[in-house]
Amino acid sequence: MDKVVASAAEAVADIEDGASLAVGGFGLSGVPDVLIRALHAHGPGDLSVVSNNCGVDGGGLGVLLAAGRIVRVTGSYIGDNKEFARRYLGGALELELTPQGTLAERLRAGGCGIPAFFTPAGVGTQAADGGLPWRYAEDGTVAVASPPKETRVYDGRPHVLEHGITTDFALVRAARGDRHGNLVFARAARNFNPLAAMAGRITIAEVEELVEPGALDPDQVHLPGVFVQRVLPLTPAQAADKGIERRTVRIR
Repeated sequence: MDKVVASAAEAVADIEDGASLAVGGFGLSGVPDVLIRALHAHGPGDLSVVSNNCGVDGGGLGVLLAAGRIVRVTGSYIGDNKEFARRYLGGALELELTPQGTLAERLRAGGCGIPAFFTPAGVGTQAADGGLPWRYAEDGTVAVASPPKETRVYDGRPHVLEHGITTDFALVRAARGDRHGNLVFARAARNFNPLAAMAGRITIAEVEELVEPGALDPDQVHLPGVFVQRVLPLTPAQAADKGIERRTVRIR
């Protein structure tokens, strides 16, 4: 039951070329930066990533993106990342753009063993009707477009079929965790982290504070250890290293 690993390198050592990853974080909040940097050093490529956003230039998943390691992204927000835009529009990256709430539910559904579900989100748009550019050709034309999705009417309202997401691995960051993998997330970092953790077949959690089993109040646990296979305790310096996406320089 002791899921603690000795190093970040050991935690990601079996992630190979072509792996799929669900990665927690929202902007720069709750991003598993230590695991991402270890994965960058490890060197696998052709990765398919599921995450709300793909980091920023030089931070978060942006580190793997700039190195050309990511070939496909499923996400809901692609702003604030010029390298992402350059690769996507240049045909080097495939993007499945998904409504944010739908992405959250697809991850949760995958983690719960639910293969698909119907939602009203996206009905009447290209998210349901198809035609969103998934990948561009080098000449700027659309090489791959999203296919149309099945729709049904429930209680007089149209709904679109969305599929649950599971991935080979998941990388998440938690404020506290015990050796059994039970996790607690702090404030805004409790964003896509629990959902990404549920979707991964092998989930790796970096924790800012490692505690012994029994130290966490069961009523305060946000994600039970059954979803987590590896726990990486961070050093105090690593735990304190948190990016600020937009600095406020004046009183609002």
